[in-house]
Amino acid sequence: MTEYSDDFLRSVLKRTKVVAVVGVSMNPVRPSYYVARYLSLKGYRVIPVNPGHAGAELFGETVRASLSVISEPVDMVDIFRRSEAVPPIVDEALAAFSDLRTIWMQIGVENAEAAAVAQARGVDVVMNRCPKIEYQRLFGELRMGGFATGIISSKL
Repeated sequence: MTEYSDDFLRSVLKRTKVVAVVGVSMNPVRPSYYVARYLSLKGYRVIPVNPGHAGAELFGETVRASLSVISEPVDMVDIFRRSEAVPPIVDEALAAFSDLRTIWMQIGVENAEAAAVAQARGVDVVMNRCPKIEYQRLFGELRMGGFATGIISSKL
């Protein structure tokens, strides 16, 4: 697993304001749904991206068919797709968002070639991690062993 310092992950999460979540599900039991919902509850603007649900509403935002149809600035693209599907998503993100700061690939998602393309453009890359888990761990909602501190509950 790729190693990232806590300071690096903390800085990414602190500087990010708008997250486009590629592959978000409308099903509340799917990880892509509850991670996106969690981020929205933490104050991030979450723009859901899923061509199969384009036009629907999720977390107060309209689901977009693709990254290229998002007209507003995006700080981070969070990818919930298979590793082999990542390169065209990264290419689209780099073309769509001139100020993109981070490509984040969810747990189980890694693509070194796409990461290298993004990094060559000055974009930070996180692979095989979850921003929800990292947020909880780094900002006091989970102890190091993953045990709840009591600050949050599973009830939202």
